[in-house]
Amino acid sequence: MDAEVREVERVQGACGELVLRTDGRHHEIVANGTFLMDDRDGRSERLLARAPLDLVARPAHVLIGGLGVGTTLREALSHPRAARVTVVEVEPAVVRWNRELLGGAGALDDPRTVLVVGDLLEHLATTGATYDAVCLDVDNGPDWTVVPGNARLYEPQGLALVRRVLAPGGVLAVWGAARAPAYEALLARTGEVAVHEVPVARGEPDVVLVVRAGGGGPRGG
Repeated sequence: MDAEVREVERVQGACGELVLRTDGRHHEIVANGTFLMDDRDGRSERLLARAPLDLVARPAHVLIGGLGVGTTLREALSHPRAARVTVVEVEPAVVRWNRELLGGAGALDDPRTVLVVGDLLEHLATTGATYDAVCLDVDNGPDWTVVPGNARLYEPQGLALVRRVLAPGGVLAVWGAARAPAYEALLARTGEVAVHEVPVARGEPDVVLVVRAGGGGPRGG
């Protein structure tokens, strides 16, 4: 944000301190002192939903890990193949901010949306549901987690949990603020990994990794 930024609210959340800030036009969320996301651009967050859904040939049940500023949820709901969207968000404040300040009430109240306020890893381990697309955006990427415990999601055990809930032929998409070669190599054990880079105003491109469970995944682009 280039304009003067003011703090809207500061809370102690489930995973540490969360701050919502605004320049009067856009909002951003800072977690434990580290910038996490904003609603300035959103191209890569939209791609996180669109890329896997474009590969699903049937009405899809989508799992979104991380509500953020709501961009991925809104994009998923706008896709013609999205029949149901489950979004898992650990921070109640983020849900409230979406409803009250970020324009996300319509998406959260959409009859196709199922909101789970809780830990994503716990949901992956315990849910009885299966998903045609899983979209993960709970950190700045596999190598830049919000809290140390999130690293488990990007380890073999975490990938096994994701594969547990993926329907046959299901597609996994993972957002990151930079390339993560070790995690890309891990995903390659599941199928061919497509690496989508989205240029940003400053720094390295955002990255969306896409892989179809069971091999035969898309080629990078």
